[in-house]
Formats: sequence, C-alpha cells, structure tokens
Amino acid sequence: QLAGDLLPDASRAQQIASGYNMLLQTTEEGGAQPGEYMVKYAADRVRNVSEVWLGATMGCAECHNHKYDPFTQRDFYSLGAFFADIQEPAVGGRRHTAMPSPEQTAKLNELNAALSAADKAFKEAEAAAKMTEEALKKAADADKPAAEAAHKQAVEERDAAKTAADAARKERDAVQGQIPQSLVSVSGNPHTMRILPRGNWLDESGAEVVPAVPAFLTQQAIADRRASRLDLAKWITSPDNPLTARAFANRVWKLFYGRGISRDLNDLGGQGQLPTHPELLDWLAVEFRESGWDVKRLVKLLVTSGTYRQSSVPTAEQKEKDPTNLWVARQGRWRLDAELIRDTALEISGLLVDSTGGKSVKPYQPAKYWQHLNFPQREWENGKGDELYRRGLYTFWCRSFPHPAMTAFDAPNREECTAERARSNTPQQALVLLNDPVFVEASRAFAERIASQPGDDATKLAWAWQSATGRAPTEAERAILASLLKEQQARYAKDAESAKQLLTVGESPTPPNFDPVVLAAWTQVSRTIFNAYETTARF
Repeated sequence: QLAGDLLPDASRAQQIASGYNMLLQTTEEGGAQPGEYMVKYAADRVRNVSEVWLGATMGCAECHNHKYDPFTQRDFYSLGAFFADIQEPAVGGRRHTAMPSPEQTAKLNELNAALSAADKAFKEAEAAAKMTEEALKKAADADKPAAEAAHKQAVEERDAAKTAADAARKERDAVQGQIPQSLVSVSGNPHTMRILPRGNWLDESGAEVVPAVPAFLTQQAIADRRASRLDLAKWITSPDNPLTARAFANRVWKLFYGRGISRDLNDLGGQGQLPTHPELLDWLAVEFRESGWDVKRLVKLLVTSGTYRQSSVPTAEQKEKDPTNLWVARQGRWRLDAELIRDTALEISGLLVDSTGGKSVKPYQPAKYWQHLNFPQREWENGKGDELYRRGLYTFWCRSFPHPAMTAFDAPNREECTAERARSNTPQQALVLLNDPVFVEASRAFAERIASQPGDDATKLAWAWQSATGRAPTEAERAILASLLKEQQARYAKDAESAKQLLTVGESPTPPNFDPVVLAAWTQVSRTIFNAYETTARF
C-alpha cells in the first residue's frame, strides 16, 4: 500500500495496492493554488500513516511541536518527505494507469505486433500508389494503358492495406478498452520539502528536510542515499518499531470485543486512554509480530479464547462492578456497522448475493439525490439484478454525496482517514430500517420465507424470530408479534390495494401464488423484526 510500486518487479496487485497513497481529497477548482494543495496532500498522508500504522496523532505537529507526545514539527515534515517522490498534479484530476492482466498483456502485445505490421504494409502500399500515380502522369500515350493498370492495382492494394490496418487498430483498441484503469503511485524526482513555520504554506523560510522517521524512535540504517517509501514500509514492519504491532493488535481486538484494549485506536499516546490490560496488549503485539504479521493467526487466537466465548448477558454483580465492561468479564454487544446491517437484512431475507470481487454496484438510492453534483453532472442509476443484492462492501461511493442509508448508520464519507467509526443511536436509523427500499424489499422477501414455513401462525412467528435473532422469542415477544400480525391482516383485508402497493417495492418479483393481504401482513411483521435491536446488533 505504501510502496508496492517500488518493489522489485512489482506485480499488478502490488502496483494497484500503491493506489492507497492516491485516495486523498483533490481539487479541480479554478484559481486553486498548487503550492497550497501540495502541502495539503503531504499533511493528509502523514496523518493517515501515523494514525493507521503507528496509532499516533502526528497531525498535531503540523504547525508546532506536539504538545503531549514527543513528535516534533521536523518529524512531521520529514515523514511527509517520504511521499515527495509521488508524481501527481497539484490541481486537477488524478491520472489513472492501465493495469492489464498477464493474459491481456500477452494479447495486447500480439495485437500491437499485428497492427505494426499492418501499418507498415499500408505505408509501403501508399508509397507504391504514389509512385504509380507519378509514373502515370509522366507516361507517354503509348504507355498509358499499362501505367493506368499498374496504378489501379496499386490503389486497390493500398485500400486493402488501409482496411486491414484499420481492422487491426480497431481490434487492438477494443482489447485496450477492456483493460481496467487504476490509481497507482508513480515515483519520480522528489520535490523539496521544508518545515513550514506555523504550517503556513506561503512561508518557505523553514529548513529543508529529507525523509526520516520520528527522531525519538529507532532509526533506519540508511547511508549514502535518500530514504524511500519502501524504506518507510520496511521500518513500519520492523521488529525495532514498537508502535505498529500494538496499534494493529489493538484495532483487531476492538473488532471482536467492541472496544480496544486502549480505547482510542488512533491515539496510543499521551492524550489517548491508557490500556486497561497493558501486558495483554504487549503480548498480543509480540505474538502478531513474531508470527510474521499473520492476521488470520491473530484472529484465530482471539476468537478461540475463553474471553471471546463468554456470554454477553451481564450478571447483577457485573452490572454493579463493571457496567461498561471495561475489564471484559463478559462479551460485548454493540450495533453493527452500516454495511453489515444491510447485509444482515439481505441474508435473513434470502436475497444476499454472496459473490466476490468485480465492479462497484449501485443499490437503491433516492431519486435526484445527485442532482446538485457537478463537474461533471451525473445521475445515479440503480443497478439491476444481482447488483442490487451484493454486499455493502461493493457499493459505489461518492464522497461528496455518500449513500444516505449508510450515512445514517455512521458510515464515514471517506474524505479523510477514519481509524474508528462513530456509533450513534438516532431516530433516523429506525426510519431507514422501516422505509428504505432495501429493507422494505428484504422484509417482503423474508415474509415470503415465513409464509412458506409449515405450521400455524404461532409456529411461523417463532421461526421468523429465531432466524433473525438466533434465539427463540419470549412469551411477551410472541404476544406482540401475534397481535401485530392480526392487526395488519385486518388492515389489509380492508385495503387490498395498499397491500399490493407495498409488495411492489423493489426489483425482485413477488411469487403469484401468495395472497397479497397475507404477504403484506407478514411483510409488516418482518419490518418490525428488522427494526429490533437484536437484529441490528452484535451479541
């Protein structure tokens, strides 16, 4: 990600990974100052690297020495100097690079060779046609019939050669057009980096700096050359660097326990909260590092532990002594992230398309949501078929207009590095679960599954709750759901058109063998189940 393009004989995947460096905010605004934006890009990369890999807030040292941690302003700009070699326009769009597969490269080489031969043949035929044309002009009357015949043949050969060259070019262009384009880091001569007094990009009186890691940490053994991004990447994963393994282990712990051993994932420094179990964090960091940075092994270590396999139901003593579960005496419970809430609804409903890879997809989004998106103007077009039901991970993302349903559940807009998502609880979230087409359609599809189950309504209600939450409903929950079902059946029996209208939400077809009144009533029950905390939370 930091230096894949600098690896010897970098593979296609390694080059594409280096596009990580290019995902910052850019501008195409008229009148934007190039110098100002080059400083912005450098600062963004320093904040990103320090928060993600070091668990440090080096961004605080852009204008002055860090007030709480031993990072200096020189450290900030020296770290930024590692990225000074990246060739990019200060103002204007990012240039994409063709990233052909080995098969596409071989095919392209073959077609380019054929095109080169066809172009050569055309040029030779064109020259021959010109020669016969000149000969025809100069020919004596007695020789004109032979000269005309020679010129006619030369013209026919030229036209045939041009047709062949055009066909070869069209075939080459067709293959070239199928080659994916990607943002990649392109290295070149580095520009000068200076310490900017007070972070002012207009003040170039500060000293020049060269790439270097923070001075108080173990230094790299580099002599007689300028350090590169590859050196930075190697230092980040060096056994001598005490920060990376701890920051990463803390982040993975948070994924499985709801909070980090040190609460602030992006700040393990002086202003971050001290680890609740410092020896455990150190041990996990060493285990992770000595395993060769094996993420799967770290995950297995956590999920097979007795700590992870605890119940999340607190005892009275735990509630009294540790209400926030600071000491991990029980498993945690928390609301799922935005993408997982959508994926959960699709999985329960049976709509989820669990394929891997491919282009981004466009699930349902409000009409005209992009109407104020300019330069250029664009319109969101909902996807078709399987595209609508793929995992949220594959959703097309526009940072200026992020997907509104996911934003409601705190999905970041991705304009800046977000080491840890916020987790809010708002009325808008309940409205999304009730009314967003994704969840209405998923509710209807789940209702089809419920209505298809054998047994009476009570049995079907129990199956529905068990399928969504992983446990049987309590007597109180059974009573509430049964009352709701009866109420909705009576409602739609009086208004069959409303039932039919509800069942039209979404692209997936409704089987014709279902009674609309019955299916609409079960759909309302499904919407209620999808809105339950246990359906949208992890226990």
